Amino acid sequence: MNAPKILVIEDKEIIAVDIINSLTKLGYEVHKITNSGEKAIQKLAEIKPKLVLIDICLAGEFDGVQVVDIIQNNLNIPVLYLTDSLDFQISNNNKLQEHFSYVAKPFAEKDLYNAVAMALYKDKIKKQLQSENQRLLAVINSMGCAVVMTDINACIQMMNPVAEILTGWQQKAAFGKDLGDVLNLVDKDTGEEIVHIATQAMKAGVVLQLPENCILITRDGRKIPIGDTVSPIRDHMGVITGAVIVFQDITERKQKEAQLVRNAFYDGLTALPNRVLFLDRLKQASERCKRRLNYHFAVLFLDLDSFKIINDRFGHGMGDDLLVAIARRLESCLRSGDTVARFGGDEFAVLLEDIKDVSDAINIAKRIQETLSLPLRFNGHEISTTVSIGIALSSNGYEEPTNLLRDADIAMYRAKGKGKGNYIVSDHNFTD
Repeated sequence: MNAPKILVIEDKEIIAVDIINSLTKLGYEVHKITNSGEKAIQKLAEIKPKLVLIDICLAGEFDGVQVVDIIQNNLNIPVLYLTDSLDFQISNNNKLQEHFSYVAKPFAEKDLYNAVAMALYKDKIKKQLQSENQRLLAVINSMGCAVVMTDINACIQMMNPVAEILTGWQQKAAFGKDLGDVLNLVDKDTGEEIVHIATQAMKAGVVLQLPENCILITRDGRKIPIGDTVSPIRDHMGVITGAVIVFQDITERKQKEAQLVRNAFYDGLTALPNRVLFLDRLKQASERCKRRLNYHFAVLFLDLDSFKIINDRFGHGMGDDLLVAIARRLESCLRSGDTVARFGGDEFAVLLEDIKDVSDAINIAKRIQETLSLPLRFNGHEISTTVSIGIALSSNGYEEPTNLLRDADIAMYRAKGKGKGNYIVSDHNFTD
């Protein structure tokens, strides 16, 4: 392995030679410049030393401190000062206050050996830390999710590119700001601000999940659903020194979740509630009926008359268009708190909540029949349809809400048996 190169910049020849002899015995490759700091600057790129020993009181246009600034700022080479006026230099140069940053002349060989070895060791550790930090930073910057790091006071210290994009803040502008000023979070359902998330994680000392309905309001006012975690940052001694917030845009996930809900509870063709959601709402209405005096509801079961004939004549495509149009007309006949659902094919069910008596249900049934009897136009064809309706009332004392639906279904078939466009109210004594 090549011996580390050391450059000695010392304008006193005898001192320079003494240093070279001492360091050469330890296996270092030592070069010297005794003329001036200007020449040293010219030769640095050629020699490429691992360490520079420099007299802080060099003669010439540049003194030692100026030469060191050039070396450290442009070449990133460690420097060891040589000084014979320690008290004066310490009072006038902050750099000399660092441990192992200087050697006082005259010096013993042992002190020189230790100072050089320590300077090289410090530089090695510094470069290792820089390399590790750069590697860590590269990993953080390459992550597909946003990363924001804060200090112990929840002030921003670092943001990766994804965090800059999502928040609309550049790291330079955000640095040192309170986390809440940059990461503006609110609860989607309540609209309340979500604050002190970093402080909470640091205080608890554990990883916390962002709230389920967390919305990020960007710098330009956009609203983005986000999710992930807030974690305390600990140093090598386990002491919490800050927090890291890792998050990502979950808009697509939320859309998929919403679609799954729609698939589970809504009809794909008409967008009406399906049987599952209708039965759930029917159960809730039944529970309210048990708790509240004078609370009544009704179920209407509907079946289009002669829908098969329309399908056979005009095709399933037009049949689907007709079902969608009918769904919209049914919605127009109801109050906002009522429910109309498609059970499949040409069958629909209606839940009328908080009615006074059977007359309310009958009035809705008549309104539906009048609305659906109005002709519809599809591709130049005028189509009219009627509907058979069965009505069952909660006031008949049903124990199971599904029995109410059953009796409405039976009443509908009885109405259809009387001819098109009729309705019948169940007397709770129908049998299959």
